[in-house]
Amino acid sequence: MSKSDINNLLEIMAALRDPDTGCPWDIEQDFATIAPHTIEEAYEVADAIDRGDLDDLKEELGDLLLQVVFHAQMAAERQAFDFGDVTAAIGAKLLRRHPHVFGNEEIADARAQTEAWEAHKRREREAESGHSAGVLDGVSLGLPALLRAAKLGKRAAGVGFDWPDAQGVRDKIAEEAAELDDARRAADHTAIAEEIGDLLFSVAQLARHHDIDPEEALRAANAKFARRFRALEARLAADGMSWADQSLEQLEARWQGVKRQP
Repeated sequence: MSKSDINNLLEIMAALRDPDTGCPWDIEQDFATIAPHTIEEAYEVADAIDRGDLDDLKEELGDLLLQVVFHAQMAAERQAFDFGDVTAAIGAKLLRRHPHVFGNEEIADARAQTEAWEAHKRREREAESGHSAGVLDGVSLGLPALLRAAKLGKRAAGVGFDWPDAQGVRDKIAEEAAELDDARRAADHTAIAEEIGDLLFSVAQLARHHDIDPEEALRAANAKFARRFRALEARLAADGMSWADQSLEQLEARWQGVKRQP
């Protein structure tokens, strides 16, 4: 993107937000109302990547860039910062956190770079707060819960608070499942919700121990279920059947047939 391209986009956004001649919808928005759209666009970028659709990725990246421009415009209207400040800040951060590229430090491999990146982030948090940063400081509350669970576990593991291996996490999952069964037998809705949360947290840690992104794994599982369910739906339609025509056992038999298909 050339300077003229980005300047054109910034001018369009400013025009949309013009209080006299802009778009009524755009004028009414604020940071809080735009935030859900920003999250949604980020997921649509991830979806395009998962599907390997580069044409769609180009469009979705544009939509995500628009979110950055929108937030920057609203901040500029408050004289807080503008788009130039955003790009300057991220540029400075990249230079600061890559001294092995832009300075004289040496990094052996990607793992060492990840550790160095986390160390840089920790020092920055300490400098901003004026005191020693807590282990879990900086793990955003805005992250999807499953992803945040993995990040919290990773931070704790960094100071030695972790299971020694994946089997230890698997044993914990069995323990949490047993506690969930106890809560279900007691018909304690509050306890059931708590134990389901503990179970999901433990599953996220098992994924972490296997170097698997739990959010990505769940997205793949969602996609697989949707694909198979639609195939089942298509088979019913091809046979002139409706859902109501089938017993649970018949649906399960059809489901198993769908699962056997490549």
